[in-house]
Amino acid sequence: MQISRRLRNINQGGSDGWEVFTRAREMKAAGLPVVELTVGEHDIPTDPEILRAMYQAGLDGHVGYQNFQGQPALRERVAERVERSTGTPTAPEEILIVPGGQAGLFATHNLTCDPGDTALYIDPYYATYPGTIRSVGAVAKPVTARAEDGFQPDPDAIDAAAEGAKSLLVNSPNNPTGVVYSRDTMEGIARVCRDRDLWLISDEVYDTQVWEGDHLSPRALPDMAERTLVIGSMSKSHAMTGSRIGWVVGPREAISYMGDLTTNTTYGVAGFVQMAAVHALDMGPAFEAEIAAPFRRRRGVVMRALEGQNVVRAIPTKGAMYVMLDLRATGMSGEDFAMALLDTHHVAVMPGESFGRAAAGHVRVALTVADERLEEAMRKLVAFAAGRVR
Repeated sequence: MQISRRLRNINQGGSDGWEVFTRAREMKAAGLPVVELTVGEHDIPTDPEILRAMYQAGLDGHVGYQNFQGQPALRERVAERVERSTGTPTAPEEILIVPGGQAGLFATHNLTCDPGDTALYIDPYYATYPGTIRSVGAVAKPVTARAEDGFQPDPDAIDAAAEGAKSLLVNSPNNPTGVVYSRDTMEGIARVCRDRDLWLISDEVYDTQVWEGDHLSPRALPDMAERTLVIGSMSKSHAMTGSRIGWVVGPREAISYMGDLTTNTTYGVAGFVQMAAVHALDMGPAFEAEIAAPFRRRRGVVMRALEGQNVVRAIPTKGAMYVMLDLRATGMSGEDFAMALLDTHHVAVMPGESFGRAAAGHVRVALTVADERLEEAMRKLVAFAAGRVR
């Protein structure tokens, strides 16, 4: 039987970038004490208060088919949160509830691209970005953000790549680099989108994790609300990764068409999960700050571990639950370094190459273990790197 070209093309027959993660899990299953600094998932479970709200919502009857665009109460709460955090007027009709940010990526690229269209994204990138673009039949075209520029995207480079493109995907605070795009960067991106008539897809799932400066949503910039689609999620802000609950913010017509897509794909999100999300959002910004606090603190743990040496350098990390480390002084690729570190010291980090060519010679450290374990793992990483310098 023949498999469709679209699905065969998602990973283009190559690596999915998760070899180190898979190897680490195999070692753990064999009983080895591996410190996993790979996946961006909290080391705490979803708050019991949210889980109790989910359970009660099920008992109260929120178990049947739902409004495909989302429960009105949840769309209202999300609109309130977006307006409060960005200063941009937002109505419930501009919100689509989706099963997690990944579903939002899929929906927005289905909206903006026909098969064969070009969709831009920034390299380094979250691992699923090019595969998501290819899964809708579009052509995934990277635009390099250089390590020498602190991985801030260059609007001129985007403009040079934009001829014939339909959309641009950006992510700030950024996974994998931890970079928060500056106002100058965002305004330059917005200018290119207006000049080139591009849809801007802004992945803002880390909007509560900003350690320096402020988060700027491009939807808040002049003349950008009508061409910007913002993806949000409860996964990072409320430690609800497994609940698969997120949203897309966009123009009403766009939301309506993406609602048609959900009717024919996900068929909505479980009602008891949506009602738990309402409860979680009602817990307010203070709760979101509490969830984010460990990552701010652990960023400091990593920075202190790098003091007094010049082999391992941190990319200026201003947000998200990651630190990107430059290891090019060792002469090793990120892939070789990560695999050797895992085999030698049982510390698992993600190779920069898993996130694109621009991050070659780097590794990403997820700040997702207790402070003491992170500090010990970083000592091992720094010492290992120092021993590889020629």
